[in-house]
Amino acid sequence: MASTDYKADTERGKEVVPPAAPPTVNCFAADITLRVLLFVASVAAVVSIVTANQTKIIPVLGEREAKFNHLKAFIYFVVALSIAGLYSIITTLASISVLSKPALSTKLLLYFAFWDVLVLGLVASATGTAGGVAYVGWKGEDHAGWAELCSTYDKFCHHVAGSLAVSLFASVVLVLLSWLSIYTLHSRIPK
Repeated sequence: MASTDYKADTERGKEVVPPAAPPTVNCFAADITLRVLLFVASVAAVVSIVTANQTKIIPVLGEREAKFNHLKAFIYFVVALSIAGLYSIITTLASISVLSKPALSTKLLLYFAFWDVLVLGLVASATGTAGGVAYVGWKGEDHAGWAELCSTYDKFCHHVAGSLAVSLFASVVLVLLSWLSIYTLHSRIPK
């Protein structure tokens, strides 16, 4: 007896067509776009803060320089965003490879979901840490006796502020990437 995709309905004498498989959502074009945006944001944030150096002559103290590597929080920020940039390159290439080999997409989406959240935590913590230090530099802290620095080192502070803004954008992109991976995985679950 030959095998067919149709089963006979013996009560009514008709053939019943099995339900079609649910369509799989493939959002890898959006995924690639977001990962490229993550790379651009990470590089822009790193370049902005690394080029933030300014030298001023301060009465009594002499010539003083403000550089990102004078503060450990900014060094952590640069390392974290460099890792995010490298991660975005690797995952962009992996997403492009899925377009040619769709069989790997589900497993790769699961890995993306895990790693996107991990890198989001890294970028968000680095942004918060650098933002806290930048805020103290901008406003000062009267109780601790720390004077504000941005009135003296305005160019330096503008670079840091721009870098933090771009880093916040990178965090939003990572949130969108996490949502996209989870949504795509969820849509592949048979209902």
